Amino acid sequence: MAGSLAVASLTACGGVQPAPSGSAGTTTSSAATTTPAGTLTISPSSATQLCDMIKPELSNFRVQGPTLGRISLNAMVHDWGLRNGGINGHVLADKAMIDRVTTESCPEVRTEALTALELPSLAAGLAF
Repeated sequence: MAGSLAVASLTACGGVQPAPSGSAGTTTSSAATTTPAGTLTISPSSATQLCDMIKPELSNFRVQGPTLGRISLNAMVHDWGLRNGGINGHVLADKAMIDRVTTESCPEVRTEALTALELPSLAAGLAF
């Protein structure tokens, strides 16, 4: 029952939906971000929200440098997770989720963030 409540509360927030059981978890880009089985599917609106949070910070990342920029990225992703049903635990368990979401929703913003933060992936910059 507790698992059902957790799933219901995440789904009710409208930010995330659990991947279907027994499915490869792949979806079309218009429906949701592609994820491996057993991970959360991030809604397009939640993905856009993350991109919209990162984009205006790109110039700050460049000015602050990689060290301070990574701290900002961590805070931003943490805030995003809280706004989207408290999925921070899922992000911690699957940091690559952030790369999948941004690769599909805003690849140019992701590339600019990687360059400014001197990272091979956004997941590599998350200390969470």
